[in-house]
This record gives sequence, structure tokens and C-alpha cells, in this order.
Amino acid sequence: MNSEPDWDLYRSFAAVLREGSLSGAARSLGLTQPSVARHVDALEAAIGTTLFLRTQRGLSPTDAALRLKPHVEALVATSAALLRAAADHAGQVRGTVRISASEVVGVEHLPPILAELRRRHPALGIELVLSNSIDDLLGRQADIAIRMVEPVQQALVTRKVGAVEVGLHARRDYLDRCGVPETMEALAGYDLIGFDAETPAIRAMAGRYPMLRRRLFALCADSDLAQLAAIRAGFGIGFCQVQVARRSPELVRVLEHDCAIELGLWIVMHEDLRASASCRAAFDALAAGLGAIARG
Repeated sequence: MNSEPDWDLYRSFAAVLREGSLSGAARSLGLTQPSVARHVDALEAAIGTTLFLRTQRGLSPTDAALRLKPHVEALVATSAALLRAAADHAGQVRGTVRISASEVVGVEHLPPILAELRRRHPALGIELVLSNSIDDLLGRQADIAIRMVEPVQQALVTRKVGAVEVGLHARRDYLDRCGVPETMEALAGYDLIGFDAETPAIRAMAGRYPMLRRRLFALCADSDLAQLAAIRAGFGIGFCQVQVARRSPELVRVLEHDCAIELGLWIVMHEDLRASASCRAAFDALAAGLGAIARG
């Protein structure tokens, strides 16, 4: 490598990795497709290796590209964090705050909280990332994260605001048609809604409730929103946050005394953002709003 590649080359490379195509990367960056292609070619020339293989289905990242992926993602996240910090003028609540949350929390709980935050601080923009994976706050993939597992990373400001209870629910007309299960073992005779890919948390739950195994599910989905939609549609019985189910009179909890899971609710941000008025305002609003939900 004879010289340091321009930042735009890294940004385009990260966008192609993320979007999987030149056209998708161009749309996300507001550039033309030829411009993005030139950036990728220039970066490959600068570092002396091929980053993508051109196939009929699009661009496939090489092993070299995958090795560079975490580093370029860190560059993009740091750049975004720098711009957000620069926009934080003299203690004013303005600029952009990036918030990461799970699907259900982001869709079912956050909209009214964020709407009130925006009304109080109209100069504050919000980037909401919905994912059931845990974003790396130390790598600045998000400014603030809402987590349902206790954070273990250091250098984080953490506040536990309560807990949410998860239980088995079904739509009332499904239970009218199929009957109400009397025992956990009886669930084998019902249309169960559950996970597709197994995670450590799901394995722990399966160990506690061995009758809820993937092979018994009539509908498998890794999206919690898809599972919730199926419960609401009357497909069968599945897991739902009790606080969410209470908003839908047609949903009925079953086996309440046999199956109850409590998940803690934490608001987390990097300690370097403690002095940011914008991040502090968002952090406090989330803690207050989600705390009220956790208290019912």
C-alpha cells in the first residue's frame, strides 16, 4: 500500500458489504452506481487485494473483505459518533442520537416515548436500530442500547429500569376452538409458535421448559414481531410480553402459574457520552418511559 486510501473508499466498501450490491450501496449513500464501483476498485488497488467476486447473483465478499469487515464497521461507527458529538453544542439537546433496541421493544414500547422526547427537544434527531442482537456500544454501533440481558462490558453507564414478564398467550377464539391447555405437557397437542435458530438464551429456556422444543412448533420464526403477529392472528400459542398482551383484549394468557419468564430491562450508553446533553436527555427519557412500562 503506497498511500492511505481516502475515507470515501472505506465508506463505499462498508456500504457494499452491508447492502450486498453496488446498486444498493449507491442508494444508501446517495451516490451513483459507477461511483461506488470506482471506489471499490480504487480500494482494491490501494490495498493490493480483491475484495469482491462478481457473480450472477451480485457481489460476494472474499475472505480478505470479511477480515476487514469489523475494522471498516468500526470506522463507520466512529465517524458517525464523531459527527454526533460535534453536533452537541454547549449543552444543547440537538443533533442525532442512535438507539438500539429489540424488535418488540422498538415497535411496542418506544414510539410514544420517542414522540414525547421529540416534542420536548425538536432539534434532536433519532436513529432507531431494531435488532435482537446486542450492538457493541464500545465500538459505537449505537449511542444508547436497550437490553434484556445484563451488560458485562466495562466503560458503560448502565441503569436497570425494571423487568418485563413473558408468558404464553393465544387469541381468545383460538382457545374457544381448541380448548385451554391444562398442563405444559398438553401443549404438544396445540399449534405452537416459536423460534427457528437456537441461541444460548433459547437453549436455557428449552432446558427449563423441555416441552417447548423446535420440533413441536407449527410455526418457526426468529423475528419476535412475526411471532407476535401470528399470536394476534390466532395461529396458535406463543410467547408474548405480558405488558404487550394486556393492550390487546383478544389475547389470553395460558398456564400462567406454570410458565413465567422475567427479563430484566437495562438502558446502557458509553460513559464517554455522559457529558452529552443529547444522549443524557434520550437516556433519561428512555429510563423514565420504560420504567413506567415495567411497573405496569
